Amino acid sequence: MFRPMRRSKQQLTREECDQVLNACMRGVMAFLGDDDYPYAVPLDYAYDVAAGKLYFHGAREGHKVDAMRAHDKASFCVMDEGCRVEGKFGLNIRSVICFGRLRQVEPGEATIAAVRKLGMRYLGSVYPTEEDVEREIASAGKRVFCYELDIEHMTGKLVNES
Repeated sequence: MFRPMRRSKQQLTREECDQVLNACMRGVMAFLGDDDYPYAVPLDYAYDVAAGKLYFHGAREGHKVDAMRAHDKASFCVMDEGCRVEGKFGLNIRSVICFGRLRQVEPGEATIAAVRKLGMRYLGSVYPTEEDVEREIASAGKRVFCYELDIEHMTGKLVNES
């Protein structure tokens, strides 16, 4: 069903893919949008390694939600900042692409748990303390729309951009 990676020597292991997904803070979700045009949108996310799921939040309506409801298949891509290898030109960049199906997280406790995962992921950058996360959940948690990507296939690649 999914193509094998053409340049398999550059393929990351599952553990390396997990590291990239845990280290990166934002990625780009791609959907089949209006009139079958691709629609890609940058998003914050939380990764649950054990469950093999990515969690997102957003508005209850709009292009992204319409695309998700019309076609549940999507891909999500992240890439790290890259690093230089001494004596080589260009950066070594690791990227990961996750393919899967999207679904809305059930309203109520499941949504609150997903929002908490997202909040704790951004602790220190968006939210200074755990109390701030909990305060935001108490204030807006019931209004938040959360969805998850159940990862069916994941590939990762190390590329030298030179």
